[in-house]
Amino acid sequence: MSDANTQIEKLYRELLDFWNRQDAKGMASLFAKDGSIVGFDGSQMNGKMQIESEIGQIFAHHRTASYVGKIREIRLLRKDVALLRAVAGMVQKGEKEINPAVNTIQSLVAVKDNGMWLISLFQNTPAQFHGRPELAEALTGELQQELQKWEK
Repeated sequence: MSDANTQIEKLYRELLDFWNRQDAKGMASLFAKDGSIVGFDGSQMNGKMQIESEIGQIFAHHRTASYVGKIREIRLLRKDVALLRAVAGMVQKGEKEINPAVNTIQSLVAVKDNGMWLISLFQNTPAQFHGRPELAEALTGELQQELQKWEK
C-alpha cells in the first residue's frame, strides 16, 4: 500500500474513532477549512465551524452508536486528491450485534494541503437496498465479521 493510501486510511479510521468517542472538535479537525459532510439523514454541514457545532449538538443530545467501518477502495484521483469508499455499520454501547437499519455506504474525498491529508467531503448514504433484502443481509453479515476484528 502506498504512503498516501496509508495516510488516507488513517484519516478515515480517525474520523470513525472521533465519532465513537463523541469528540466533535476532533472530528472537525480532520476536515479542510471548507470541508463538508452529508449526513445519514441528508443533512449538510459546511466548514469546520459548522461541522464541530452541529456534530457537537448531536453528541450533546444523543448517545450515538459506534461505527464499525470497512474500507472497500482508496483511489488516488490526482497526487493531492483521493477517494475512499467504505461500508459501515453501527453497534450500541454494550451490544454485540450490528444494527442493520443503519448500515451505510460511505464516501470520503481527501485533499492534500501543505503536506497533510484532510477531508474535503464525507458522505453517509443509508444502505437500504430496497427490494433486495439479500444484499442488506450480506452487508450486515460482513460488518458483523468486521466488528469481531475491531473488538480484538
